[in-house]
Amino acid sequence: MKKLFQLFACMCLTMSVTAQNNIPTYLDETKPIEQRVEDALQRMTLEEKIKMCHAQSKFSSYGVPRLGIPELWMSDGPHGIREEVLWDEWKGAAWSSDSCIAFPALTCLAATWDPEMSALYGKSIGEEARFRKKDVLLGPGVNIYRTPLNGRNFEYMGEDPYLASKMVVPYIKGVQQNGVAACVKHFALNNQEMYRGHINVEISDRALYEIYLPAFKAAVQEGEAWSIMGAYNQYKGQHCCHNQYLLNDILKRDWNFDGTVISDWGGVHDTYQSAYYGLDLEMGTWTDGLSWGKTNAYNNYYMAMPLLEKIKKNEIEEDVVNDKVRRILRMMFRTNMNTQKPWGSFGTKEHALAGRTIAENGIVLLKNENGLLPVDLSKTKKIAVIGENAIKVMTLGGGSSSLKVKYEVSPLEGLKNRIGDTVELVYASGYASPLTDKRDPRYIIPEGYQIPDAEKLTEEALKVAQNADIVLFFGGLNKNEHQDSEGADRLGYNLPYGQDKLITALSKINKNIAVILISGNAVAMPWLNEVPSILEAWFSGTESGNAIASVLVGDVNPSGKLPMTFASRLEDYPSHAVGEYPGDSVNVKYNEGIFVGYRWMDKHKIRTLFPFGHGLSYTTFQYGKVTLSASEMKETETLTVAVPIKNSGKVKGKEIVQLYIGDEKSSLERPVKELKGFRKVELAPGEEKVVEFTITLDDLKFYDETVHDWRAEPGKFNILIGSSSTDIRAKTKFILQ
Repeated sequence: MKKLFQLFACMCLTMSVTAQNNIPTYLDETKPIEQRVEDALQRMTLEEKIKMCHAQSKFSSYGVPRLGIPELWMSDGPHGIREEVLWDEWKGAAWSSDSCIAFPALTCLAATWDPEMSALYGKSIGEEARFRKKDVLLGPGVNIYRTPLNGRNFEYMGEDPYLASKMVVPYIKGVQQNGVAACVKHFALNNQEMYRGHINVEISDRALYEIYLPAFKAAVQEGEAWSIMGAYNQYKGQHCCHNQYLLNDILKRDWNFDGTVISDWGGVHDTYQSAYYGLDLEMGTWTDGLSWGKTNAYNNYYMAMPLLEKIKKNEIEEDVVNDKVRRILRMMFRTNMNTQKPWGSFGTKEHALAGRTIAENGIVLLKNENGLLPVDLSKTKKIAVIGENAIKVMTLGGGSSSLKVKYEVSPLEGLKNRIGDTVELVYASGYASPLTDKRDPRYIIPEGYQIPDAEKLTEEALKVAQNADIVLFFGGLNKNEHQDSEGADRLGYNLPYGQDKLITALSKINKNIAVILISGNAVAMPWLNEVPSILEAWFSGTESGNAIASVLVGDVNPSGKLPMTFASRLEDYPSHAVGEYPGDSVNVKYNEGIFVGYRWMDKHKIRTLFPFGHGLSYTTFQYGKVTLSASEMKETETLTVAVPIKNSGKVKGKEIVQLYIGDEKSSLERPVKELKGFRKVELAPGEEKVVEFTITLDDLKFYDETVHDWRAEPGKFNILIGSSSTDIRAKTKFILQ
């Protein structure tokens, strides 16, 4: 019997080896990816190659069934995995198993200033995408915060290229460890929604390279992103989804990007340019390139039959298609054809709690006079909760980031969960926004509904607030059109729906008022001096209410910092002062150049509501003297900067230590200072830690248009260590030889 078993085992092994030897190279995962790519490519017909270069449904593209090459499936991100939609429509497919976990908006992630939070975010959302069998996650976004009116800012990572660069890389790696491609978007210069489909951006090379490209470069070279999404707008007169300068010259040649360039939905406009100017995969061209919503017209896409016909007529070389298919195959071997990828998980409590942790680390305490926050529950009998945003669903709407969620905890629910019956909670809406959003059919509007009378809402709110120990006003923006939403910019800088007037009225009734802003953008605050406490809570996802409550009552010490400047007036932003936003509908000029955000505020000494990098704590931190490893630095050397940080307060907390560098004298005008390092450090009361930074030559360089390259000039450089871009706690200097 034993001999028979051994014989059978030997036969099985022989059959296995024989079968393995017959496996086509492209299916053999033991072979190098490039060898597999070339083997698959040479087996494909021209028609099969063309099919791989365009969509077959709203969110999928063709495979090659004959060769066992599967379809490629995508999902909108970057805050959660979108519900399933019908094959050829935007309408939801009404599945019962596609309710996701909503993660905080990327502005909230950026506000954590914590790469570990970014890694947790990427890992968690990557697991959700993998479980749902998505091969490409359409995110994250890293377009720079140029104007607070941009309706899509909430999907991005702030105004500073260094911060965005450091925060995007862990997200990408976390997603891709699940065998899901991150698709970093929107490359590039998509900094407004108004005229986004055609506006041509006029910008200096220096501003392009110093401000608007670094996060994308980090995503490619450090994050090793497997795909990039083109932008709707134009640069140098070419649409960014097929752009010689951005895609071929910079992305593929200079940065050695080996992944797939995917178009934004509706971002393709020409067959010849699609073929030659860097696009690899055309998605969502509505659907014959000319009309909206033509059913099952994928063969009419610019890179479908029109491309095939031009190749057959020798008007376009077949080799351009070969390069596209190579890139798509390379991504497939990393994703849907990788049998070693994990299974993922979906809608789990673990993911919900990960989102809550990120939110708690990203919430920013902007102002806190007289220690109004955290709320002392032992001395509080009645809390007035005012504002529609205390109960409004924030995961629905906003364009492509709209989600069908498993659940969403509102701020009012979060407070009830935490406080229970120990303190009386009284709610009044105070204001109301329109319920309708014509772009999202999931909005259900009761028949005959009308927005409540504003005067009556105000009266009710004032009555509720009058006898409360503390007023918690939940306001800000929402996901309605012309708020924080794709497809349209905000119409103004002030709070909508009469909130400014209401806050002022409430502050006269009750001085103990905290304003909690839920938004993805900065807002004007004409009532700033009338309220003692302000909290920026962002759009914080599924566990939003619980995260906010934990900060309000002091279970969590706030540690977020602003990833963008909150200016006093809209006109203080350079895009509105000199930058010609939104342009003339044909062109928009970035006249401010490199002076975006705090760089502009520093240059013109403009006082802000709250500066870039600002965020308070329920404790205090003491900064010691900064020391350097040397007073001089050669180009081939690095410099170590060290500064002791002590928790001088009474509760445990986290401080984000920020390193800025300024060039004292330069042949070109440079910012007063630029962020070149940050560390988030946790300290117990009385505890002290030394925070260290390493400065390299790259940290001292600027982009010189005359030589089309980066360079640093010898001379004196200032090192500024701060708690924000304006709260500088320690300074020193060194010389670059």
